[in-house]
Amino acid sequence: MNSQLDPEALLLALLRYDTVSAGENVTITDFLGGILQGLGFELFRDDYVDPAGVTKANLIATRYPLGAAEWSPERLADRGPEGKCGVAYFAHTDVVPAYAWQGPGGPFDPMILGERIYGRGSCDMKGSLVAMIVAASRIRPQEQTAPIRIACAADEEIGFIGAKRLVSHSQEYRRIVQEQPIAIIGEPTRCQVVHAHKGIEAFRISSLGRAAHSSSREGLNANLAMVPMLVELLRLYELTETDPALRDERFDPPTVTWTFGVSDHCTAVNITPGRSDAWVSFRTMPEIDTSALVAAVASKAEQLGLSFSRKHGGPPLWVAPDHPAVRTLCQIANCQSPRTVCYATDGGEYHELLHRVVWGPGDIAQAHTSDEWLHREQLAQGIDLYHQALVRWCV
Repeated sequence: MNSQLDPEALLLALLRYDTVSAGENVTITDFLGGILQGLGFELFRDDYVDPAGVTKANLIATRYPLGAAEWSPERLADRGPEGKCGVAYFAHTDVVPAYAWQGPGGPFDPMILGERIYGRGSCDMKGSLVAMIVAASRIRPQEQTAPIRIACAADEEIGFIGAKRLVSHSQEYRRIVQEQPIAIIGEPTRCQVVHAHKGIEAFRISSLGRAAHSSSREGLNANLAMVPMLVELLRLYELTETDPALRDERFDPPTVTWTFGVSDHCTAVNITPGRSDAWVSFRTMPEIDTSALVAAVASKAEQLGLSFSRKHGGPPLWVAPDHPAVRTLCQIANCQSPRTVCYATDGGEYHELLHRVVWGPGDIAQAHTSDEWLHREQLAQGIDLYHQALVRWCV
């Protein structure tokens, strides 16, 4: 076991991998697997090919206290309301594109400048992953009484696809569900404990016409059918802003933030638009039923002869703020009470895990920015807090 991992050097190494979701993440997964094997973790890996033909990799690395063959959750029969079957940490290895990088260096040529570590993914969320790996490296296997798991999923940024596959294909994930450990989704929260977040729904409506020169009668303007659809989308937007049944004051903003847009793809005024596409994205909340909104759009699309297709989304996350594990993590993090946030994470997919929180270093305000960075103090704090959690539940 190597207890001397340099966290900043490890983070710089991860940031050099271009893991934008459209590309592969196999290379970084190989690298992480080597690091974790060196720390005594057993690897459970699942490679798959995405619809574009690109190979992706999910990884769950597990270190059992007595070896996989000897340890079982029955050894800790009295787990209590917090769970005493260890810690499972969840990260994603993909990042958003970096077309207009304005930070020092390049998006995949990271730099440390002053107190900031710059690079695409430094905040969201390779810094958090490094913090957990380093924290785990400081726990001796001989001290462990319960498993430590580190999961690395692909394609979080494009619909939580890797997490969905972990849930449906990974036998090691099934074992995590059986054991019910503390589950930490390590997205950036400035090391404050988040007990709930919104989900996301998205869909597209398409109108097909016939393109032609606009001076003739040969074309059929696709926008003619789309305009009444947009009127319906506007009506539903106004409903989501005013209907008390679609609000939850525990979130800020307390609405589903219904957002929509449209494009007919035309590049010249003398072309009759042959296609028009509208899209909708909105944020679901744990106890708000939004099925009628989606049904209204689908019904209107059918009435107008338009196509309607759902896109990848994810459910919200909710664990009671007074859950014993949440309260204990708040004590570790020295925060008075857990928070809610309005972004979505892989954590919504892991709904079978009963002791979930979102908890990690970095500020979500820095995620996806053109000069993304992580404060060095946040990285150090994340390592310390994760180490405390591992000691609390795994030693």
